[in-house]
Amino acid sequence: MKKGDDVVEILEAFDATRSYRAAARLAGCDHHTVKKYVQLRDAGRPAPTRARRAGLADAFFGKIEELVERTEGKIRADVCHEKLLDLGYAGSERTTRRAVAGVKAAYRRGRLRVYRPWLPEPGLWLQFDWGEGPAIDGARTSLFCAWLAWSRYRIVLPSWDRSLGSLIQLLDLTFRLLGGVPTYLLTDNEKTITSAHVAGLPVRNPVIVEVGEHYGVSFATCVPADPESKGGVEATVRVAKADLLPRQTNLRPEYGSFAELEEACEAFMARVNHRVHRATSRVPSELLLQERQRLHPVPAGAFAAAAGEERRVSKDALVVYGGARYSVPSHLAMERVLVRRHGDSVIITHADRETGGLREVARHAAAQKGQWRINDSHYPPAPSGPLARKATPRTELERAFLALGAGAEAWLRAAAQAGTPKIRAKMQSALDLADYLGSGEVDAALAAAASRQRFEHEDLLSILNHRRAAGPGAPTAAFDAPSLQAGTRAWEGFGR
Repeated sequence: MKKGDDVVEILEAFDATRSYRAAARLAGCDHHTVKKYVQLRDAGRPAPTRARRAGLADAFFGKIEELVERTEGKIRADVCHEKLLDLGYAGSERTTRRAVAGVKAAYRRGRLRVYRPWLPEPGLWLQFDWGEGPAIDGARTSLFCAWLAWSRYRIVLPSWDRSLGSLIQLLDLTFRLLGGVPTYLLTDNEKTITSAHVAGLPVRNPVIVEVGEHYGVSFATCVPADPESKGGVEATVRVAKADLLPRQTNLRPEYGSFAELEEACEAFMARVNHRVHRATSRVPSELLLQERQRLHPVPAGAFAAAAGEERRVSKDALVVYGGARYSVPSHLAMERVLVRRHGDSVIITHADRETGGLREVARHAAAQKGQWRINDSHYPPAPSGPLARKATPRTELERAFLALGAGAEAWLRAAAQAGTPKIRAKMQSALDLADYLGSGEVDAALAAAASRQRFEHEDLLSILNHRRAAGPGAPTAAFDAPSLQAGTRAWEGFGR
């Protein structure tokens, strides 16, 4: 029995030679074989195929189909193999895997879900879902993914958690990025959306109902464990995770901070929303401009009821919550913020005056009453203390003297610390020497005088003369403080 390619080769050889024997020599077969396939073709009959041989699993197909039906196509082949062995099955596990795969394929073909094509209208549907985000400093993050059905515009925003407050904050930011609010929001049945099911009907979270009334949007949820009903956002989550999570396939390094993840999400949105979409052959950002005309206006103020309790920031950029103090960025001093606790974290958000949207500004580990949680990055650099005061010239003499260089400033600091009298006169003397010898040489001599604590009138001139007299490489003696000991005769017998 010849394969399909061999039959075609035989027929081509006969058409070229019009001889059974010549075609047989070209095709490498018997001339009777050539004659058989030519006669079958001329009669309009298909070439015979090899009959399927009986297998060891054929007698057990009924049981395999029963197991597949009972588990709705989810049974594993190794489990099915163990069940068949108890019934006297003598085939190998490989044979069982092939038989189970064939029965599962037939089961899926018989229950294929066929949908009427959904033609979305502009301004109606926005789907959103969560995806697992990358770990930052060992802490888990999440990716909030939204998909505007008609324009295919995608939103991907990072979040530390999936709490109700974070969800409302991200929804508000999504509406403001889109420039409007759609009529319906479709998502799955997390507890932030659906608190329970009664007779198969979802019972909405009361807070999310208030959110819908505030923004003028209706929440819809898919059937539990049925992601096909919101496939658009499922694809957004899959594409976002493939691009943003550090993997070998994208060679993306680990994130060092949450700000780096935010920048990566912004870059991802700019890339996918400004290229031609495969389904529409249009650019999503251009379609959004048209769909925005059908979206509802975003309320001026964000829904703040679920974002926490209102607190006023003190002038030292601290808020008091539960008897503990938490820092916020210093530019929010004397502003009002919203504070809430989620798990072991205290989250502080702020309503932007320009956009009206909520923005998380700080997150701390929860503290006990009377404790402090301060993030140094929330504050500007500390001013110089009393031991590191900067020299600030106020007169012409001071400006001219400090202009000599770092040695002059070091001498002035050391002389002031030592309580040297008549400092201004000695500064004027140094300027006179600089006019004659040059500022560089005098500045170096002042640095040497400061390091050796020499602040008398003649000390600076003495150092200059010594430096001029000592040639390059000539040894110089370091200044030694005078000793009160008259001599070393008393040490003559030391150690004997």
